[in-house]
Amino acid sequence: MTASDPPADDRLVPRTVLAWGLAGLIPFLGLPLLAVSIPALSGWSDQALGLYAAVILSFLGGARWGRAVSETAPDPRTIAFSMAPSVIAWGLILLPPDRSGLQLAGLAAALVLHLVWDLRSPGLPAWYPRLRLILTAGAVTGLAAGALV
Repeated sequence: MTASDPPADDRLVPRTVLAWGLAGLIPFLGLPLLAVSIPALSGWSDQALGLYAAVILSFLGGARWGRAVSETAPDPRTIAFSMAPSVIAWGLILLPPDRSGLQLAGLAAALVLHLVWDLRSPGLPAWYPRLRLILTAGAVTGLAAGALV
């Protein structure tokens, strides 16, 4: 069996997907650690963390949009809702720098809302909820740490 082979248990996250997903947590967890280690970089770290979270929300929305448009007759509600993460993230990153705690908390809440949507959606691979729980927990932990530092 190679890293690209599907796992025998369809509930197990494919190794490649899990590895890249976990690598995607590095900025979420590393930036708050940087802010604690070098307080002078705290403002920059908050900004970088917020921008990264906005990119990830856009990625999640884009993945959902891509899945929807692969259908012969895409559900108009799914198309509309899949645009929401990008718009919400964009609005949150436009908050002034002195509102970075609110920004990071809002981005965390948006990630949790997207998780709820994913957990309630039929037709996704059996392993996807487990992956999303792991990655959302890591991202929200990093955003919470960033908001509190």
